[in-house]
Amino acid sequence: MLSERFVVVTGGGQNIGRAISKRMSEDGWRVLVLDVAEPKEADFVERYFQVDLSDAGATQRVLSEIAGEYPVSGLVNNVGIVKPASFEDVDPEDFDQMFHLNLRTSLLCAKKLVPLMREQGQGRIVFNTSRVTRGKVDRTLYSATKGAAQSMARTWALELGKDKITVNCVAPGPIGTTAFWSNNPPDAPKTRDIIDGIPVGRMGEPDDVANAVSFFLDDRASFVTGQTLFVCGGVTVG
Repeated sequence: MLSERFVVVTGGGQNIGRAISKRMSEDGWRVLVLDVAEPKEADFVERYFQVDLSDAGATQRVLSEIAGEYPVSGLVNNVGIVKPASFEDVDPEDFDQMFHLNLRTSLLCAKKLVPLMREQGQGRIVFNTSRVTRGKVDRTLYSATKGAAQSMARTWALELGKDKITVNCVAPGPIGTTAFWSNNPPDAPKTRDIIDGIPVGRMGEPDDVANAVSFFLDDRASFVTGQTLFVCGGVTVG
């Protein structure tokens, strides 16, 4: 029964992750949040696990605990960091940190949780990627991690389809999160250009992304896999 189904949301305590966690709870899922920061006023969270997801060992220990206690059938790979930099300013020292958090975490989670999904005869995996995979200045490393995530998701969709496990991506942008506003000061001309360039005439909200994740996690989406849904107000059109 849906009321007995558990979903893991990485980075589920803030911004888009929080919106996803809340929506999943509203949809009847029991939500397990993995995040370095504890969610505030989050009675919709079944259980919170404090963990630095860039630490592979700590992540694997938490996942082993979850796998031993909960019949997880859903995974939302949401956690990620952005370090904007032009090509000239990209720091190679940031490479490992960004790939470890933005991409390796997804692999660690899936390796531990897919066996649980197989036992239940079905599963749902959703990646939160980004519209930067279509190209965006100052995002060399971020776009690389998100592009790799979309490619990995398509491969998993092919390999896990026989187990009735679907794998899809939601690619947001631009969304009004604290990360967006810290990287794009509201009064900056560059920020104004971003907002003015959105065809639907408004910034996206975390709930817009959560709605798309909800679709992919729904039982009725069982014939949809290997897809990327851009939630970006039409920015990618053309």
